[in-house]
Amino acid sequence: MDKMCLKLFYPLVVLLLHMSHLGFVSGLRRGATNIRCIEKERQALLAVKQGLVGNHSLSSWGSNASTDCCKWEGVNCSNQTGHVTQLDLSYIGQVLPLPGKISPELFELQHLEYLNLSFNDFGHNQIPKSIGSLSNLKFLDLYDSNFGGEVPYQLGNLTQLQFLDLGGLNYFTNPKNLNWLPHLSSLTSLNLDSMNLSNVLDWPKVVDKLPKLQSLELWYCDLPIPILSSLSHINTSKSLSSVDLSANHLTFSIFHWLSTYNTSLVSVDLSENNLSGSIPDVFGNLTSLLHLSLAANSIEGQLPKAIGQLCSLQSLDLSHNNLSGSIPDVFGNLSSLLDLYLGFNSIEGQLPKTIGRLCSLQSLDLSHNNLSGSIPDVFGNLSSLLHLRLDVNSIEGQLPKTVGRLCSLQSLDVSHNNLSGSIPDVFGNLSSLLDLFLGFNSIEGQLPKTVGRLCSLQLLDLSHNNLSGSIPDVFGNLSSLLDLYLGFNSIEGQLPKTIGRLCSLQSFDLSRNNHSGEFSEFINQVLFGCAGNSLTSLYLSGNQLTGRIPERIGSLSNLEDLNVSMNSLTGVITEAHFSNLSKLQKLDLSSNSLTLNIRSDWLPPFQLVRISLMSCKMGPYFPKWLRTSLRSFNELDLSDAGISDIIPSWFQDNSMKVSQSLVLNLSSNQLKGPIHSLPSGLVYVDLSSNKLSGRISFLCTSKDRNLKFLDLSNNSFSGELPNCWKHLENLIILDLSNNAFSGKFPISIGSLASLETLKLSKNNFAGELPSSLKNCTNLQFFDIGENRITGMIPEGMGISFSKLAILILRSNQFSGSLPLELCHLKDIQLLDLSRNCFSGTIPQCLNNLTTLAQKGSSSLSIMHSVFATISYVHYEDDASLIWKGRMYVYKSTLGLVKSIDFSSNRLDGEIPRQITDLIGLVSLNLSRNYLTGQLPPQIGKLQSLDFLDLSRNHIYGRIPTSLSQIYGLGVLDLSNNNLSGKIPIGTQLQSFDPSTYAENPQLCGLPLQKTCPTGETWSKQVPKEEKDELISFGFYVSMGLGFVVGFWGVCGSLIFNRSWRYTYFGFLNVLRDWLYVRAMLIRRQRML
Repeated sequence: MDKMCLKLFYPLVVLLLHMSHLGFVSGLRRGATNIRCIEKERQALLAVKQGLVGNHSLSSWGSNASTDCCKWEGVNCSNQTGHVTQLDLSYIGQVLPLPGKISPELFELQHLEYLNLSFNDFGHNQIPKSIGSLSNLKFLDLYDSNFGGEVPYQLGNLTQLQFLDLGGLNYFTNPKNLNWLPHLSSLTSLNLDSMNLSNVLDWPKVVDKLPKLQSLELWYCDLPIPILSSLSHINTSKSLSSVDLSANHLTFSIFHWLSTYNTSLVSVDLSENNLSGSIPDVFGNLTSLLHLSLAANSIEGQLPKAIGQLCSLQSLDLSHNNLSGSIPDVFGNLSSLLDLYLGFNSIEGQLPKTIGRLCSLQSLDLSHNNLSGSIPDVFGNLSSLLHLRLDVNSIEGQLPKTVGRLCSLQSLDVSHNNLSGSIPDVFGNLSSLLDLFLGFNSIEGQLPKTVGRLCSLQLLDLSHNNLSGSIPDVFGNLSSLLDLYLGFNSIEGQLPKTIGRLCSLQSFDLSRNNHSGEFSEFINQVLFGCAGNSLTSLYLSGNQLTGRIPERIGSLSNLEDLNVSMNSLTGVITEAHFSNLSKLQKLDLSSNSLTLNIRSDWLPPFQLVRISLMSCKMGPYFPKWLRTSLRSFNELDLSDAGISDIIPSWFQDNSMKVSQSLVLNLSSNQLKGPIHSLPSGLVYVDLSSNKLSGRISFLCTSKDRNLKFLDLSNNSFSGELPNCWKHLENLIILDLSNNAFSGKFPISIGSLASLETLKLSKNNFAGELPSSLKNCTNLQFFDIGENRITGMIPEGMGISFSKLAILILRSNQFSGSLPLELCHLKDIQLLDLSRNCFSGTIPQCLNNLTTLAQKGSSSLSIMHSVFATISYVHYEDDASLIWKGRMYVYKSTLGLVKSIDFSSNRLDGEIPRQITDLIGLVSLNLSRNYLTGQLPPQIGKLQSLDFLDLSRNHIYGRIPTSLSQIYGLGVLDLSNNNLSGKIPIGTQLQSFDPSTYAENPQLCGLPLQKTCPTGETWSKQVPKEEKDELISFGFYVSMGLGFVVGFWGVCGSLIFNRSWRYTYFGFLNVLRDWLYVRAMLIRRQRML
């Protein structure tokens, strides 16, 4: 918009100067003279009209009512001579752009000084070369006129030309040079934007040769970086004031050229280039600068203090860079500054108080940074401020009351921060406020009644806070309000009837609050006034609304988006509810107790793009009315809808079109039969928990490459997996578990390089894992349990799966030893290799499993975010785990589960002591193996253990005392081993059932009924490495050293220091006398 305004401004200035010089204005000319246009020029204009096709806007030319061409639309003539001096055929103000060609007759207008052909369509035709014959031309505007070919060098003959615009939508051949341009010695304004100048290496030299040039626009020209050695330090132009070189590939070397104009430059725009590094201090020399934009580059480092020297600066835009550090206090010296844009950087520190000195500031944008601290009170001094953006930072504290002094403020955005406290009442003084964004903070308290005084307010966003109480009645005074967002708070109570007075209200969001009451009353309150006539979006999800949805809801005739999900609504929905909602596009009734009773032949009056009816009963048949209401959709959720039908052919034959690629969820129904195809363009597909059968070859017929989520679990699909996964390279989640698939894994499954979750458990897969799986380097969850897979774990899998958190190979036929590469799984938290045929020893490098070696977890669940074009769909992984003898499924707390299960294999050797370093372990199961040796003495380090099963092995020796120090241990099984000796005494180990220690013949002590032999103590027959005795060699050494130091520390000082010795023995004499006297007194008292 700024570029367009600037483009229109310069022609206007040149035109006014030109018209002032000629001394005519069209209205005065017609009233002061009867001079008619020259016939030759009239014929030339008619020829021009003839060359233009469909020239509706030139209907006045040559009509019987107007034979004087000086009165034709867009034509002006000289008062003195009658020659045509101005021709304006621009599209601006015309009915349609003018297509066609420029007639050669145009160049009969030799006295033409102003020619404007902008915003037309000349079909890629070349600019006529004879245009150079218009020697009197001062203004030439061909902007956005769809010319093509080479720019004729004859333009260089227009020596009186002051304004030249060849920019915009034109298709000129890439010029090799601009040698014709320096001949335009009178040129003051030049615009070549969007012209490819990549081959014009000397473009700065060309500009330097235009002595009167004031304005230069070369944005989006693919300008080559200037060669520093070729730049002249002396230029003929002394008047260049405005330079726009944005959207090129320039670097900071351009400043070596710009610095030669440091006394004349007023405006510089270098946005959207390749500027990198820090901002040069040379900027401080551009003292005449009013406007500077370096936005959308890769500038880094701190903000230079030299900018504080630009006292005349009015606009500074450094947004969308990589700037860091704090905002210098010297920015407070920019007393003329009107606009300051520093958003989308990495600026940190507190907001400087010196900004409060910028009394002329109108726009301040510091959004999307790392600013902290509170908002200074001095911000209240910015009396001219119109727009303030501080959103997406880490600003904390309360909103300052001084903000209430910003009476001119129109837009305030402090959302996405850490603000707390309540909303100050003084906000009611912001009478000019149009937009107020306070969402995504921790603001609390009740909604202030003073907000009702903001009669100009159009948008109010207080969502995602801790607001409580009810909505004040005075909110009904916000007569200009368009959008009201109060979602995700703790607001309660009834909706005030005054809301109905908001005649302009379009979006109303009260979702995720504590609103209660009958929904029908809620609708009546909205319809109480005129709000129902304007409302387009109504969001009430996640409240406590009850009752039925009244048919009167159809009175909201402009409604486009209705969301009442996650309430306690009941009753039956019929087509009568929707009969007047012809504009409805999005409908969400999910998670209620509603029943849809709609005729199968009903023709909806709307075309939905999003519909969610999860848990709404609408079966048993697939709803036919969707065929006409969902011809183009971006989300369809009919999960748990009680449908027990086949998926109809009209839904599968691609007559359904997906708009913007979103979600299809038909899970948790009783759908049956095969699937031949699905609507094209889907990103998220969930058909889980149905009775679907057959093969899934429809994946091969689909040409969609955007599919990111596919869940076909808990069905009856069968056959081998198709070998056509290469075109699904964007797939993130794939769940085919609990079906009847068989055969080997196809090699192409290794093409799923974006895959994060792969679930293939509970099928009949056989054969070995393909080595191509190691290409799935983003895998975080891998579950192929309960199949018939054989062979060894593929080589390199441990290294390739560096992000793996869940690995379940349970209940297969894997064999071979456990590869050492498993120790590379630093993020693993659940490792289940149970019920296989693994042999060999347990790797001693298990202490490299970093996540298991740390206590706690950063999150409760394992979450994935699938971006579906316009929004994110969040997916939580779930995993089954044998816990306390039963199979449990963990989902919302899966992130807390840290487990190793190697049970039911053929592992031998000792339990490695390194396993005791995994202090985050919650569950450890090594049962049903051939493990030998003794229990690690430091097993007590596993303080997080809740489940420990080492049963059915060949472990011998005593139970370490440290085991009794795991106070949170809930399940312990050491049965069927060769443990011996007394069970360590402690509150923990004696609380378990005796079966915990069963089938260990030499084990004794509580809770077993077998008592230990007389004299059996824990210190006897303890293996050397397990002894933890008090008396040791170190004990004697310590005792000896202690005696020597203590003795000579006291006695030595008395022997060698005379004064200390006298004092010490004097103290003993006094103490002896005091004791003697005290004893005598006590004795006398007893005798009395």
